[in-house]
Amino acid sequence: MAQRLLALDLDGTTLNHMGELSDRVRDAVRALPDDVAVVVATGRSIIATIPVLEALGVRDGYAVCSNGALTLQLDPTVPQGYSIIDMVTFDPRAVLEKMRVALPDALIAVEEPGIGFKVSKHFPDGELMGESREVDWDELIAHPVTRVTLRQPEATAEEFMELVERAGLHGVSYAVGWSAWLDINPEGVSKASALELVRRHLQVEPIHTVACGDQRNDLEMLHWAAWGVAMGNAPDQVKAIADEVAGHVDDDGLAPVLEAVAQAARDGVPFRDGVQSAATARLEL
Repeated sequence: MAQRLLALDLDGTTLNHMGELSDRVRDAVRALPDDVAVVVATGRSIIATIPVLEALGVRDGYAVCSNGALTLQLDPTVPQGYSIIDMVTFDPRAVLEKMRVALPDALIAVEEPGIGFKVSKHFPDGELMGESREVDWDELIAHPVTRVTLRQPEATAEEFMELVERAGLHGVSYAVGWSAWLDINPEGVSKASALELVRRHLQVEPIHTVACGDQRNDLEMLHWAAWGVAMGNAPDQVKAIADEVAGHVDDDGLAPVLEAVAQAARDGVPFRDGVQSAATARLEL
């Protein structure tokens, strides 16, 4: 039975900026003791998450997708390898009407869990996994959704963030990514809200939680965990709220953290004590 919970963001944390999983990080995840529940917490869709879980060797337990709107219970004995135990949706009509005015050139996608996305126009190749169906406006706003994504390929992240903040989104949760990419979720939904659900399912004490991430959609998760670790490549806003700052993702910065987590579990000390002492002594986080 799991006694500890380790939440891992994927892109920019577990996967480098080429979307690759290094041997060192993979091996460190697989070497974690059995009482550490590894819970991937990502903005990725289910379809984009499952291959990474397989590469990590995580085949049971839980996973959080779509920034917390979808929580999965992993089970290798069922056909898809998972079941959805929590799905939070919202009516996208009001927010999309507002964003269509604020960002008239933006590409829009609404998520279809386990299938793919309905899109206003074709997204750049490789950005959306699963089936992409180009639909008209009425179809985009017709049904409750777990997530809305807006993308403006020609804009910088800073320009895009300024436009989004000027639009004044209310009644939803949202995060701007490292590119001109905006994810909008139901109000109150975040990786942290889903992880708290998982923590209660597992009956893990709050003191035995740690989370690692690198972007603004990780802020709530890093605050939620007893010990929050920001990657060295994270924006200053993310580093500022973290308990520790790890190395850069492209330098396998997550691996020493995973090794410290494993040692803390073996020593029977809280993650925050084990990771902090290891960081101070030898990891230079």
